[in-house]
Amino acid sequence: MAEAAARGSRRRHRCCFWVLLCAGSWSLISGQTHQVVQVPENQSVKLPCKAIAGQGTPTRLEWKFQRSGATEFVYYQGQLTDLYKSRAEFSGSDIRLKSVTRKDMGQYTCQVVGNNGVAESVVDLIVQVPPSKPKAEVPSSVTIGNRAVLSCVETDGSPRPTFRWYKNDILMPVDPKTDVLFKNSSYTLDSSTGILTFEPATSFDAGDYSCEADNSIGSSQKSEAVHLEPSEVNVGGIVAAVVLLLIVFGLAGFGIWFAYSRGFFKRRDSTNKKVIYSQPSNRSDGEFKQTSSFLV
Repeated sequence: MAEAAARGSRRRHRCCFWVLLCAGSWSLISGQTHQVVQVPENQSVKLPCKAIAGQGTPTRLEWKFQRSGATEFVYYQGQLTDLYKSRAEFSGSDIRLKSVTRKDMGQYTCQVVGNNGVAESVVDLIVQVPPSKPKAEVPSSVTIGNRAVLSCVETDGSPRPTFRWYKNDILMPVDPKTDVLFKNSSYTLDSSTGILTFEPATSFDAGDYSCEADNSIGSSQKSEAVHLEPSEVNVGGIVAAVVLLLIVFGLAGFGIWFAYSRGFFKRRDSTNKKVIYSQPSNRSDGEFKQTSSFLV
């Protein structure tokens, strides 16, 4: 009985297989496929649409490009858009870019609509670009005992390069304690960001520093050397500045006191009015006439 059930199951599977095979010349892959494609700059590249299994024309097929949050169509309503007509080709369901630049780097999505649903195929395109010459950014002044941060700046390399630092043309290890030449220094080195941090900086850290960028595409690039010179706190200069500031405040206070003492800040009567008073004459009450007045 179990054997008969197994034979029936195999017959059902063969039947389903032939139904799917005869249903059409193409079918959708359920869900979403994702792949990464890398290509050197200025080379051509094919972006496959793996949302379709087999050959044929679906109900609707679109290609979109997304980078830095912005989305644009590559293939829409059965044709390449104006931005891609001269630099891309459409074949079957795939897109071929004739000559890629770093601006073409981003995410390409092929969306297919068919009788059995919607499926997407995503391609992350990485355009390989050798690193350019980096720049070593070193603080112009550093005080011994304080934190000092050095940066290696490079913006062209793709994929993102890793970084190395050199002191007086000697490669610096990631961990200074592993090298006898740097065991007296206290720093952290992040090879992924190119940040070199001394905390704290000491007199031992004085020297010429350069950095190098490498992403295994082309040759690595090294920056010009920049000098770092940690210095002691200038106590004498600070004391002199404080004394000078006290002298300035003292002279300002004396000037204000002198001006007050000489009456320069007293309020003056700007009207300068004169008052004339005349005494009344000895007359009787009957003969009284107002003779006293104030003349202004």
